[in-house]
Amino acid sequence: MARDSKELILAKMQDADISEAEISTFVRAYDRFTSGARTLLSETEISPVGSIRNVADLSNEDQSALQTTAVLRLNGGIGTTMGLDTPKSLLSAHGSLRFIDIILKQLQALRESHGARLPLILLNSKATERDTKREVALPENPDGIPTSILQGVVPRLLASSHEPISWPDNPNLEWAPPGHGDLYGVLPRTGLLDQLLASGYKYLFVANADNLGAVPEVSIAAWFAESGADFAAEVVKRTPMDKKGGHFARLIENNRLVLRETAQTPAGDIPYFQDIDRHKYLNTNNLWINLESLREVDGPMGLELPLIANNKHITDEESPEVIQLETAMGSAVSIFAHAELLEVSSSRFLPVKNTSDLLLLRSDVYEFDSGYRLVAQVSPRPVVTLDPAYFGRYRDFEERILGEPSLKESSEFSVSGDVTIPQGYVAKGSVRLTAHV
Repeated sequence: MARDSKELILAKMQDADISEAEISTFVRAYDRFTSGARTLLSETEISPVGSIRNVADLSNEDQSALQTTAVLRLNGGIGTTMGLDTPKSLLSAHGSLRFIDIILKQLQALRESHGARLPLILLNSKATERDTKREVALPENPDGIPTSILQGVVPRLLASSHEPISWPDNPNLEWAPPGHGDLYGVLPRTGLLDQLLASGYKYLFVANADNLGAVPEVSIAAWFAESGADFAAEVVKRTPMDKKGGHFARLIENNRLVLRETAQTPAGDIPYFQDIDRHKYLNTNNLWINLESLREVDGPMGLELPLIANNKHITDEESPEVIQLETAMGSAVSIFAHAELLEVSSSRFLPVKNTSDLLLLRSDVYEFDSGYRLVAQVSPRPVVTLDPAYFGRYRDFEERILGEPSLKESSEFSVSGDVTIPQGYVAKGSVRLTAHV
């Protein structure tokens, strides 16, 4: 069965004009999966991470590392959680500025203040490439570095047979992104890795496009260069809101760092996974990569990262169950001989995964500093919870939020039911708004 399934996979990917390198990468992952390669990491195999370096203790302000750093932002997301089918980076994030506008202004401010080249590269998906290029006039990068590269796609497989699915009603649903671990295959496939090194770049800073706290700071770049590390991941302390987020641990067999996601955790170990006192450090996806080190271990098919087998349905729960074979770019922490973790403050981790996050970011809780960093005006920041039934989709959110409310005097802002927030609304203290029924 596995051989017939592989032949169907090969035919499907070839018919879609997918490159031989991408096909080889997926076939390698498929062979590992069907041969019984482990996709789960049990609690008995890992130990919690102990004390690590904190960004507050960094004092080296040597700018030379920043001068040889390139920046890559993951721009493949279309905000499906919010019911979007357009790039999340094109949403208004704060004031009149979109996510992508703020990223560009942050980098321009750094270039001007430090004289650094800091080329910006977007890792787009097929779902975001066209709209991003149409809506954003990205300035040319120095040294001829491309402003964007394209992530691949892979077939979704029927859980029952491991054959690629067929869904004529919406053929796009037959494909899935291979996870952001595909970055390590894209870099050599496109020639970007060699081009960066040939142009004198030594380091690559990678972050999600929806995390506007991820600015390539001088002190962190200097620390990474001074450490001699091959790879470093920025982490924050987990909170009760982060129980589902991937955490770092150490493999007992060799003491190497490892990233464990929910999909890699056996069902019986979920209580350990969610224990934020045991596993303290959350992956922010802010990564620092030594490009020479990457070239030494990378190849045309990318790094052989731990596999994640994500079980989903094609559409709703009544549709067939499928498997998406993915990898996470943070899991490269276990590949490199010298990997480090750096604890950073929450100001460097401002992800927007839903409309509640978006409302907080748009509110007066944040203001820009001179470098277009978003700085919280209060601590702790208020906890925002919007009823997903009425605010979960971006369209519904926009219809019910007539003007971003003032939240900086609020500790909690919770909305339940079909409520409309009027222009000029000011929340103070703990506010819970509930629709009358």
